[in-house]
Amino acid sequence: MEQISVVTTVVDARSVADLLAAAAVAGRLAACAQVGGQVASTYWWRSGVETSTEWSVQFKTAPDRVDALVEHLRVSHPYEVPEILVSQVGCGHPGYAAWVFEHTRP
Repeated sequence: MEQISVVTTVVDARSVADLLAAAAVAGRLAACAQVGGQVASTYWWRSGVETSTEWSVQFKTAPDRVDALVEHLRVSHPYEVPEILVSQVGCGHPGYAAWVFEHTRP
């Protein structure tokens, strides 16, 4: 089974999520990006518990492009300490894995 990488983050505005998604795909750091609906997040920040509404963004990329995508997100992300999670997943359709690889070539 082929492997692809899924990188996820959250931001505080839909417009920011859309910009991160578009920039990653245009820069061939991700083959596609999906902006998910609002999520309610509760977390520790600066010695207290906070709750906010955030938008999730999920990027599909080739394993060899993860480091470049993560660095792009670190630099572009509006948060001081952004959540950037990376998962390696098995891809059940070899054609999809090939498509992801093809569309993440610089």
